[in-house]
Amino acid sequence: MSPTQQPIELDSVTIRIAGDSGDGMQLTGDQLTDTSAMMGNDIATLPDFPAEIRAPQGTLPGVSSFQIQFSSKDVFTAGDQPDVLVVMNPAALKVNLADLVKGGLLVVNSDSFTEDNLKKAGWSSDPLTDGATLRDYSLIKVPFSTLTRNALTEVKIKASEIDRCKNYFALGLLFWMYGRSMEHTIQWTKEKFAKKPEYAEANIMALKAGYNYGDIAEMAPSKYQVRKAQLEPGAYRKITGNEAAALGILAAAVLSGKDILYGAYPITPASDILHQLSYRKHFRVKTFQAEDEIAACGAALGASFGGQIGITCTSGPGICLKSEMINLAVMVELPLVIMDIQRGGPSTGLPTKTEQSDLLQCMYGRNGDSPVPVIAASTPSNCFDLIIEAVRIATKYMTPVFFLSDGYVANGAEPWRLPEIDKLSAIDIRHPGKTDGPFLPYLRDENLARPWAIPGTPGLEHRIGGIEKADRTGAVSYDPANHHRMTELRRDKVRGIAKDLPPVEVFGPAKGKLLVISWGGTYGAVRGAVQELREEGKDVSHSHLHYIHPFPANLGSLIKGFKTVLVPEINTGQLITLLRSEYEGIRAVGYNRVTGQPFKIREIKQQIEALL
Repeated sequence: MSPTQQPIELDSVTIRIAGDSGDGMQLTGDQLTDTSAMMGNDIATLPDFPAEIRAPQGTLPGVSSFQIQFSSKDVFTAGDQPDVLVVMNPAALKVNLADLVKGGLLVVNSDSFTEDNLKKAGWSSDPLTDGATLRDYSLIKVPFSTLTRNALTEVKIKASEIDRCKNYFALGLLFWMYGRSMEHTIQWTKEKFAKKPEYAEANIMALKAGYNYGDIAEMAPSKYQVRKAQLEPGAYRKITGNEAAALGILAAAVLSGKDILYGAYPITPASDILHQLSYRKHFRVKTFQAEDEIAACGAALGASFGGQIGITCTSGPGICLKSEMINLAVMVELPLVIMDIQRGGPSTGLPTKTEQSDLLQCMYGRNGDSPVPVIAASTPSNCFDLIIEAVRIATKYMTPVFFLSDGYVANGAEPWRLPEIDKLSAIDIRHPGKTDGPFLPYLRDENLARPWAIPGTPGLEHRIGGIEKADRTGAVSYDPANHHRMTELRRDKVRGIAKDLPPVEVFGPAKGKLLVISWGGTYGAVRGAVQELREEGKDVSHSHLHYIHPFPANLGSLIKGFKTVLVPEINTGQLITLLRSEYEGIRAVGYNRVTGQPFKIREIKQQIEALL
C-alpha cells in the first residue's frame, strides 16, 4: 500500500481464522477479539473446535476455527459469512471455503500445501494452482512458516517451537490490515510467558514481523479501518458467557449476603465456570470439584440445607445424572440453582457444538409431578443478569431453578458494560428465628414458599428427606389427600412466579401478521433478521423469552395479536411443544435445525419471508 493511500473505511468486517487444532487458532482469535474490544468496536465471536483432545494433524476432523465480527455499529452475531478467511493448511481450506463470501479475501499459508497435506485433506489437486477452485475469491498466498522462521533466526528455542509462532505472524498481518494496535497482545504475551521469556520474545517478534510484512510485501492486501462503535458511556470489557455467569455468581453472593457453594464435575462446555471461580476464593464462593455429577449436585443441595446457596453446573449428560438429586430438592423445597450449559446430544453427542435440546429434559426429566422454574440466557453478557435472577427466584420461592445457556452463548464474546454493584437490587433472604409455638416447616408465605430454617437454630428441628411431607408440619405422610394437596401446592408455587416476572417485550408492533418467538442463543440471529426485514417494510415482530417456566403472564395475550408465530430452535421443536400445550389454538410454525452450529441471519430471513 502506498504511504499516501488512505485506509478503506468499513462499517464492519467478519474474519475467520482456521487451522489445525494445534495451531493456536483460539488464542489468535481471542487476541483479535480483545484488541478490537479495547479499540471500542462492537464484537461478536464464534469459536469452533474439535471435541478430541488432539485430532490427527492435518485432517478434516482436526480443524479448529475462530470467527469474529467487529463493527462500528451494533452487531447481533459473529457474522453469516466471513469476508476474510485465513487458513493455515489444506484441511482448514477444505472445511471452511464454502462459507467464505464470494469475492472475499482468502489468505493461505502456502508453505503447508504439500503433497502429503493435500492428500490428508482430501484434495485431488492443489487448489492454489488448479485455476478453478479459488477463482471466485481474492487469493493472497503468504508463506507463513518460512517467514516466521526467517524472523526468528536469532531466537534460541527449538525449531518446532518457532513453527508454532506462525499464528502470531498471521495475527500481525491482520492487525496491519485492519488498523489494530499490537500493544495489548504484546503485554498479554509478556504476562502469559513471564516464566519463559524466550517464548514471549519469539511470539512478539513474529507478531511484529507479520505486521511489518503488510507494509513491505508487494502482494499485500489493502489496509482497512473500522471506527469505534457508539456504545453507551461507561467502562467496558470483553466477556464470554461462561465468564459472565461466573461473575454473576460472585455478584449474587454479595447481593444476598450469603456464602455460595459451587459444586461441579468437569464437562464441556461448562468447565470454564469452575475454572473462573476457583481462583476467586477471596469472594464468598467456595468451589467443589466432585467425583461425579451426583455428588456435585448433592453437595450443593447440602449447602442450601445448611443455610448457604447451592449452585451446581453441568451440560446435558450431567443433568441426566443429577435428576434424582434435583427431584429431592423439589420435595424438600430448598433453593438450588442448576446451570445447564447445553451442547449437542444425545448421550456424549457433540461436546464442543451448540444445541438447545435439553429444554424438555429440564422441564420433565424427573419422576412424579416435579415442577421446576426454567430461565435461559440470550447473550454472553446476559448470563450475568440471569444467574442473579436464578438465585433470586430460588431463594424467594424456595425451589430449585434451572439456568440454561448453550455452547454458542458460553464460548461467544461481546463487549460488556461493567455494572455498578451498589446499583444492583439486593436479594432479600430471611431465616426464621426461635418461635414460641411449634415450628411448622411447611407453613407457607404469600408466595407459597416454606421457611428456610438453618440447622442448629433452637426450636426449628424438623424432618428432611424425599418421602412426602405432611402439609404444614412436615411429618412423613402417606395420606392420599395430603399428597394431592402438596403436589398442587408445589405446582401452584412455580406457576405463581409468573406474577413476579417482567412482561414479554416486543420488537415491532404488538399486533400483526407474524411474531417470531426465540429463546437462548438464537436471540442474535433472530433479532438481526427481524431488524433487517422491518427496515425493508415487512410486517414482522420479535419477542425473546428469558422465562420459559412459567411463561410471563402477558405472553398468551401477545400471541393472540398475531396471525402466525414462528419459533426457530436448535432442536426438533421443544419450545413450540410447550407453547402449543400452554396456549390452545396457537398458530405456530417451527424452524428447527440440529447441525451443532448457530442460525445465520439470512436463514431466519428466508423462513420469515416464506411465511409472509
